[in-house]
Amino acid sequence: MGRPKRHKPNDLKTIHDRRTTDKLKDAQLSPIEVDDPLEVGGTLIVMRSIRNDPLANLHARRSIDDAQYQGGRAFQHDFETAERGPRAIDPSKEAVDGGVMPEPITEAQQRAARQLALVHRELGANGSAIVYDVLIAHQTLEQVGARRQMTKELELKYLGRRFRECLDCLALVYGFAMEKR
Repeated sequence: MGRPKRHKPNDLKTIHDRRTTDKLKDAQLSPIEVDDPLEVGGTLIVMRSIRNDPLANLHARRSIDDAQYQGGRAFQHDFETAERGPRAIDPSKEAVDGGVMPEPITEAQQRAARQLALVHRELGANGSAIVYDVLIAHQTLEQVGARRQMTKELELKYLGRRFRECLDCLALVYGFAMEKR
């Protein structure tokens, strides 16, 4: 009978590899650097899914820069904040007279709605529609082009250029970029 192996004591100074090796077959992943919650000032490289997120997909492929990405995320946040509206009626509950008082509009909703009005004014009707389709409806630029009957390569390139211009405008409005001189 052989001798049992002696285990080395845990050395906390060694770096532990916390990366996962399992992923879904159809996963579309991209590495991103985030703050480490366990270490002050430390960062981690994590994998994010870009499958249903056209903005993250463009950022991962370096088609847009960080300011454009942050501007798009700020627009999504404002839209989600302002969108919180009436709740759906639950048909399983018994109908009663009176009901629940509607929730008042919060200050955060008012701020988000004012910011969205400013953004809409800066982008114009066409730019706002493109930004809504990509950032809120999560459509790719090819899907947006197909809805607008813009299927030629030159038209899709224009649509991509116009979307990046809109992201530049969002970065300016939200303060992630400064105006060019």
